[in-house]
Amino acid sequence: MKKLLIVALLALAGGAQAESTAAKKELVAKVLQLQQPSIEQAGRALAERPAALMMQQAGLALQTRVAADKREAIGKEIQADIKKYLDEAVPIVRDRAVKLAPSTIGALLEEKFSEDELKQLIALFESPVGRKFSQMNGDMQKALVEKLIPETQGAIEPKVKTLEQSIAKRLGLTPAATARPPAKAESK
Repeated sequence: MKKLLIVALLALAGGAQAESTAAKKELVAKVLQLQQPSIEQAGRALAERPAALMMQQAGLALQTRVAADKREAIGKEIQADIKKYLDEAVPIVRDRAVKLAPSTIGALLEEKFSEDELKQLIALFESPVGRKFSQMNGDMQKALVEKLIPETQGAIEPKVKTLEQSIAKRLGLTPAATARPPAKAESK
């Protein structure tokens, strides 16, 4: 009889644990939903980084290598090229960041936070749990970016090269003169 009671209690505990895991996954999903704007911004910033660097390099080249009477026109063409790149690249990286968030940020949240902590986090980000979450921001962003770069590099690299070539052509430079360092994950 005693063994039967222990087996029954273990079965109930196992069922409660599975229920708790499903509830915890739902709470993590809610946190990710609340954090989606930040996740999208991280993707946007990553996609904008090469364009910002090229724009800076192009600005210097415009001042030193392009005749004054042609600077404004070429500058506008370069801005149009940058806008085209951003219009194409930002949605790719932003959407991929959102898709990777559950397996990166979500996994960290599920591992590091209890269900009760997740509830508190959802209810009030400024609570002590919110401070714990804030301390993990660097690790979560690093995990996302480490996955995001290789997952989007194949789609984004040709666009970066096209933009680079277009700017170089407009400036009368070879693409090597506008070379940029490869993207890499930043630690925060």
